[in-house]
Amino acid sequence: MSHYRPINERVKDYDPVELRLTDEEIKKELKRCQDCGIPFCHALGCTLGNVIPEINLDALNGRWDTALARLLETSPFPEFTARVCPALCEGSCVQGLNGEPVPARLAEYEVIERGFAQGWVKPVPAQSRLDLDVGVIGSGPSGLALAQRLSRAGAKVTVYEKDQKPGGFLRYGIPDFKLEKSVIDRRIDLMAREGVEFLTGVEAGLDISVRLLKKRHQVLAITVGARKKRDLPIPGRDLLGVHFATDYLSAQNRVIGGELPALPPELNAQGRKVVVIGGGDTGSDCVGTAWRQGASEVSQLEILPKPPEKRALDNPWPQWPRILRTTSSHLEGGHRSWSVTTHEFLPATGQTSPSQASPGQSGQTGQTGRLGALRCQEVDWIAQDGRPPAPSPVPGTEFTLEADLVLLAMGFTGPEFGSLYGQADFKPDAQGRLGPGLYAAGDAVSGPSLVVRAMNSGQNLAAVILGDHAAGRILTAA
Repeated sequence: MSHYRPINERVKDYDPVELRLTDEEIKKELKRCQDCGIPFCHALGCTLGNVIPEINLDALNGRWDTALARLLETSPFPEFTARVCPALCEGSCVQGLNGEPVPARLAEYEVIERGFAQGWVKPVPAQSRLDLDVGVIGSGPSGLALAQRLSRAGAKVTVYEKDQKPGGFLRYGIPDFKLEKSVIDRRIDLMAREGVEFLTGVEAGLDISVRLLKKRHQVLAITVGARKKRDLPIPGRDLLGVHFATDYLSAQNRVIGGELPALPPELNAQGRKVVVIGGGDTGSDCVGTAWRQGASEVSQLEILPKPPEKRALDNPWPQWPRILRTTSSHLEGGHRSWSVTTHEFLPATGQTSPSQASPGQSGQTGQTGRLGALRCQEVDWIAQDGRPPAPSPVPGTEFTLEADLVLLAMGFTGPEFGSLYGQADFKPDAQGRLGPGLYAAGDAVSGPSLVVRAMNSGQNLAAVILGDHAAGRILTAA
């Protein structure tokens, strides 16, 4: 039941688009939560195991401080999930069986933001210190959750971040209109006051070797995420105007954050016909950003079939509903197409014909001209010989789509270890152990996933490290 600011107002800025529930609305929804026989939200839904019915009952009865305390027992950063989590809990809400689920994410927002407003969210420094020194490589949600839990337990924690500011994908991959970066800064400040040291602009493996890091810390934890972008190596990939979505979003975030004085011209959608390839959240974020930059047209292409409006028979409650989702960015305009594949990027009129891009090409090198259009075709998803359905081009459905700017938002293929590769063994066991004094967590282990799952992975690894320390199993690999 999200409410948004008026479209003609919000597309002119990067302020948050979502409005808070009114007191009357939140009370009504909290009451609905209590009309539940056996809750599934915290078991099948919430990765963190938030006790949502109990939290909501406290809030309903005006015990917001108690609700906050319950929430913080399981969730390290409710202010992040309350803004960007897809709310897996709502997919298994009992109320959603025959109607709309209780908006647990918005209720969580009220609990944490009232907590900050009342001054109830405070630094939690360790009461005593352990003989344990940990270096965390990466400051995304898993690294931050790991660092917080270890520091509060008494470990000395240093977080290394290659970018100018901490936050990882939270800061550089999610637009401000969904997650304002002051929210991240607020939490980083709290963690620093708890004793966590942040070293930014330091790339592990390049600016400082893994060997030196192992000598400096008893434990080294790798939480670099899964940022290796999925490319589209088709003819014309090297034309000017074809970019990765995360590069595009990051540039806009850096401008807003004061890290760049202005957008690079090639990443500015003003006056351009924009095509986003990829139908997920990152693609949606590109749509909203393009409108704010002043795009003349925005289209979004997805190779997968259009999801159903309601649950299909093979997707019963309380499974996560695989249904059509329309974001605030989609409501701002543009055209969405499903079951469409792109065969070729075409040059603008008068430009040189595109050359065949090599597989895995990801840069703008060897350009042969500027982008002018895409050659696309509809596909059917066909299953054969017991294999999963695969896209098959539909004869006679080819079409050309004009474009000045294409943004590739087709997801990620795994971790991008960069200069770390070859300096450590990246085959963790089920607990995240890589070797003596070396651990990993988050998307670097699981592959691309959700913020809430990365946070949970960081917390779980903290418990493993603390358990190993207590059992004397920490071996410094100097």
